[in-house]
Amino acid sequence: MPLTHTVGSITVTALLDGAGPFFQPRAEAFPDATPAQWEEADRRDPDTVTPDGRWWLPFRAFALRTGDGPVTLVDAGIGPADALAASWAPVPGHLPAELAAAGIDPADVRTVVLTHLHTDHIGWAGPLFPNADHLVQRAELAALKLFHPELPARLLGPLRAAGQLRVVDGDTDLTPGVRVLSTPGHTPGHQSVLVDDGADRLLVTGDLLVHPLQLVDPTLPYAHEEDPRTAATSRTALLTSLAHRGPTTLATPHLGRPFTPLPRPAPRGGDA
Repeated sequence: MPLTHTVGSITVTALLDGAGPFFQPRAEAFPDATPAQWEEADRRDPDTVTPDGRWWLPFRAFALRTGDGPVTLVDAGIGPADALAASWAPVPGHLPAELAAAGIDPADVRTVVLTHLHTDHIGWAGPLFPNADHLVQRAELAALKLFHPELPARLLGPLRAAGQLRVVDGDTDLTPGVRVLSTPGHTPGHQSVLVDDGADRLLVTGDLLVHPLQLVDPTLPYAHEEDPRTAATSRTALLTSLAHRGPTTLATPHLGRPFTPLPRPAPRGGDA
């Protein structure tokens, strides 16, 4: 059974679409990381490094549901064998089987939040979810030249024709306790999803956070961020704000474990 985490009445289910080694040496992906930072990252999350020192990369989506009500899916994985991610990701993915194991009928998915339009996050979007709006930031659509050239014909055009493309601007409330947050930098219109019942909260990060290094030092740039400075600002500001609000769980597509507690801030000098 897929792993779950509950926030209030909302169950968040981690759906593993696939996993495999990253396509380049991890030191090239994070060229500014120090040996000490790598050591700490590997200590925190040993599942992200292989015995021969490669970056092991899971690919996850997350389902949000209250009881047996409608489902909100955050991201859509790497996709089938002919998906746009096939040139570099371990397709075919297993999302349909993961949904079935979690007791989720794709017809019950009413919203698919695409955190961004990189190919490993959109693979099953579209026909698998015939009753779902697919939510994308307007800033992301304005930057289509950054993404796979077949994206308009393969995904966005059909979604528009079916009336299933929902375009939003910035932070947006989805359902009670679930809010989309604009977190640009990794891509121009990157977004994350916050689940918050007041006492507890969970952040589905998307690629705001791709490796435990970015918990060790949230300012570290990642080679595949479109705007590393903006990405670092988004990451640092949101993680700092959440850490000061109280216990927060991070639901991450690419860390070794799907649910990771956000480290609490260190006490200020003089604090008990």
